[in-house]
Amino acid sequence: MSKHLTKRSDNYSKWYNELVVKADLAENSAVRGCMVIKPYGYAIWEKIQGELDKMFKATGHENAYFPLLVPKHLFEAEEKNAEGFAKECAVVTHYRLRSDEKDKTKLIVDPQAKLEEELVIRPTSEAIIWNTYKNWIQSYRDLPIKINQWANVMRWEMRTRLFLRTSEFLWQEGHTAHASKDEAIEEAKLINGIYAKFAKEFMAMPVIEGVKSESERFAGAVETYCIEALMQDGKALQAGTSHFLGQNFAKAFDVKYTNQEGKQDYVWATSWGVSTRLMGALIMSHSDDNGLVLPPKLAPFKVVIVPIYRNKEQFNQVSEKANEIIEKLEAENISVKFDNRDTHKPGWKFAEYEMKGVPLRIGIGPKDLEKNTVELARRDKLTKSFVNQNTLIDTIKTTLVDIQENLYQNASDFMQNNTHQVSNYNEFKETINNKGGFVDCYWDGSVETEEKIKKELKATIRCILSVENIEGKTCVFSGNDAAARVLYAKAY
Repeated sequence: MSKHLTKRSDNYSKWYNELVVKADLAENSAVRGCMVIKPYGYAIWEKIQGELDKMFKATGHENAYFPLLVPKHLFEAEEKNAEGFAKECAVVTHYRLRSDEKDKTKLIVDPQAKLEEELVIRPTSEAIIWNTYKNWIQSYRDLPIKINQWANVMRWEMRTRLFLRTSEFLWQEGHTAHASKDEAIEEAKLINGIYAKFAKEFMAMPVIEGVKSESERFAGAVETYCIEALMQDGKALQAGTSHFLGQNFAKAFDVKYTNQEGKQDYVWATSWGVSTRLMGALIMSHSDDNGLVLPPKLAPFKVVIVPIYRNKEQFNQVSEKANEIIEKLEAENISVKFDNRDTHKPGWKFAEYEMKGVPLRIGIGPKDLEKNTVELARRDKLTKSFVNQNTLIDTIKTTLVDIQENLYQNASDFMQNNTHQVSNYNEFKETINNKGGFVDCYWDGSVETEEKIKKELKATIRCILSVENIEGKTCVFSGNDAAARVLYAKAY
């Protein structure tokens, strides 16, 4: 299977597109710009969803669900948010179809079924949620509200790529309401930290935490915190964002509360989210020319057992041993699949699970039964070894931990080796155009400088690293006094 996969060095974009399909993760659908997430891909998303959900609930957040459709007047209420998403909105204008009078086999929009008010298919849910919060919040006793929802959203993208940018995608979006500015800022930072921890501990993916520049900020936010990851082709990927919204949405929807002194004030807000874009990040952080490479903590199953046999008797003997191994693995909470299909040969199965990135593969046949061993194949290093069946479970446990740590270390080394400090614009251009990766430099804080670099090099400020210790430093582009130390890159 991997023989037909384009090499990353030949065409990284093509390699990615082919891998998503060949690893059975997703495919394009009949709806322009939308995807079908297949069972294996969705199983990985469920792992991501499940672990993040635990982390949110452990910090006091609850799940709820809000409507897909947003009345247009509500969507328009917060001007910056509405303006920021207006060009990506899909809008429902009618509520009924009817048969065409000339051709009864065709359906047309019934002109008499026009909605009194158009409905926006949510590109994000601040509008409908803050309109709801107005009914929930009267007093300081009602605060804080910490709500998360797992949902789908639609942003009408012109150029799409599976998982990375699709017109419809899955995500979680948190929306919290607080009595004070400091509490809301603390919440936004907390969530960004959760995203960073999840990326490191579960995705085995190092990230840089920082703050977005004003031009890269979420529409309607006062501040946007972010995590940025570096993919194998040297491009950055925004993996998650957490927004301090100030009182912008509270004022737009007139959400006030009575404080302990009996005075009324507007509520302080945050919103935050990660999406199925994390699937793209996972693929591009670890995978190789042979296919997908998955960290064990997010693999749908950590171990696959492939029986090797020539006749029914051998199959029964091997299956008996395989079931013993399965029972022991499941007792250790290690997910395992026994591929006993008789429609494919072992070699084909080996190639399939290599493509799908299963962390460990066990091959077991009659000779292994005689020697009391199994063949253990490790996906991240593409190595094989023979392991005594008596020590197999302990070996698997330690190897899974080592795979998780090895993937993180490899990705961390890659990021470190591809983060470049530059002091002048010639070095900046040379690095962006020929090396890629993150460029660590100083910026004068002006939108003008940011836009000129973006126009010339298609590189953007991924995050502001610091506004401290910049005395005497100058902007890499303008030569003016620095306002911040930033991270630049070309990005997805």
